[in-house]
Amino acid sequence: MSKLKESLALQIFLALGLGVVAGLCFLWADQVAFPVKWLKPFGTIFINLLKFICVPIVLTSIIQGVVSLGDPKKIGSIGGKTILYYLCTTMFAITIGLILANLFTFPVLETSGAEYAAKPPVPIMDTIIKIFPTNILAPIVGMDMLPVIVIALFIGFGIILTGEKGKIVKDVNDGLVEVFMKIMHGIISLSPYAVFCLITPVVAENGPKVLGSLALVLLCAYIAYAVHVFVTYSTAVSVLGKMNPLKFLKGGTEAFLFAFTSTSSAATIPISLECAEKNLGVRKDVASFTLPLGATINMDGTAIYQGVAAVFIASCYGIDLTLGDMITIILTATLASIGTAGTPGAGMIMLAMVLESVGLPVEGIALVFGVDRIFDMGRTGVNVLGDLSAAVIVDRSEKKREGLVD
Repeated sequence: MSKLKESLALQIFLALGLGVVAGLCFLWADQVAFPVKWLKPFGTIFINLLKFICVPIVLTSIIQGVVSLGDPKKIGSIGGKTILYYLCTTMFAITIGLILANLFTFPVLETSGAEYAAKPPVPIMDTIIKIFPTNILAPIVGMDMLPVIVIALFIGFGIILTGEKGKIVKDVNDGLVEVFMKIMHGIISLSPYAVFCLITPVVAENGPKVLGSLALVLLCAYIAYAVHVFVTYSTAVSVLGKMNPLKFLKGGTEAFLFAFTSTSSAATIPISLECAEKNLGVRKDVASFTLPLGATINMDGTAIYQGVAAVFIASCYGIDLTLGDMITIILTATLASIGTAGTPGAGMIMLAMVLESVGLPVEGIALVFGVDRIFDMGRTGVNVLGDLSAAVIVDRSEKKREGLVD
């Protein structure tokens, strides 16, 4: 990792620490409104800029990756391995969340006033239909990532099949990739300031709640996040990716920290691409395919949250979950991670589906909704590290298939 990249990662880390301190200071001074009114908007502007560049980078990068791969069989191989890995790690994640949650004794909270209007879950067939857009602009304008990926795949295949005449389109797309990457670098250079502006109001607003009765639930979730990262991902990267886990964690630090503060996997895609290629040695064609796909369907951190929240809500209502209920939660959360892909508020929709699958009151979501942003910070960071681990492992597998490594 270059000195510049190390410097940026350090700046982000320092900004995170300073933001926590500043948030506590505003809290103690009873000036919570100040960071919300004057700092949060700058963080929002930064997130908007990342979202603005996210779709162009995903679209052009996947097109470039498909064309560079050339062989549709190779694309199918990469896609199949990526999806299988995401499904397996999601099952591990929800299992870890359930096991740890059952080891904790959660405080019983007042549930009489808990109300939450659950949004209807999106049927899996509707999700599949929506993947194939009716026009090329709607998914791009709406940042609907799965259809954007499909559009990029079709354009990439079209360029390959066109042959020599498609070369001009390839050259134009390659130029656009370079332009968008330059814009992205400029935006990312503002990361430390944005992280400070994003984390300060969160700490100022949620400080009392963190110190309250929900602290144990948050602690359980974050322990589960850590176990999944240091056990599941580290083992997978070491065994399947043949990479030192410390190198992996160091290489993904910048993406993790930004995901942690922004709570957006999609907005973190540009930084994840940089980390994968420059820090972890993943080839560009593999990274440009696995990472955008992971940002839409990989929800390991969210799956952990489902397990912890389900056990906590059951405890609050005095309901004991059976082994059969646990298995149902594992299967429901794993399938829901695909079924709710690209859906706004996917975490809440998934939790509603999980609760309904085992007969728990959906209105119990209101018990954790107030501190959902704090849960979301950790689970988004885990999701992004999961995306990076998939990129490392799939890239290693493809290199082995091509005879480039033993």
